[in-house]
Amino acid sequence: MSDPSLETLYRHHHNWLRAVLYRRSGCSELAADLAQDTFARLLRREDDIVDIREPRAFLGRIANGLLANYWRRKAIEQAYLETLQQQPEPVAISPETRYLVIETLYRIDVLLDALPTKVRRAFLMSRLDGMRYVDIATRLAVSERTVRNYMEQAMFHCLKADPGLLP
Repeated sequence: MSDPSLETLYRHHHNWLRAVLYRRSGCSELAADLAQDTFARLLRREDDIVDIREPRAFLGRIANGLLANYWRRKAIEQAYLETLQQQPEPVAISPETRYLVIETLYRIDVLLDALPTKVRRAFLMSRLDGMRYVDIATRLAVSERTVRNYMEQAMFHCLKADPGLLP
């Protein structure tokens, strides 16, 4: 590519990227949105465009991440809606509240996903299931002291990432 500008990159690869995203998602509107989002991400870091050696691989990597985030967010939204449907009393939630709840759940999911598997499992067993450390230790086949270390690691990670998430 002789002219490594964002405009040139867009002209040469936008349709290709949209077609790739359509094949992966099965939705033309989603593919168009994610293709636009991919280039919007590049717009924020235009200084790096000159260093791109394999534009399609680079764009594909960004687009794959965006698509994965989309599916993750949809799964969280679906789980949230299913939980609401299981409530004994109908729950009426405004679109704004729904958006904020799903966005918060998504942020927590991303935050916890960055933890090592056993640390995440110990944290969720303690916080969501209310399990005692000794029971978590048995379940994970580690010592109770290791569970304490896992919990400290998880708490530190959460506080470092977003101090407002914990009480």
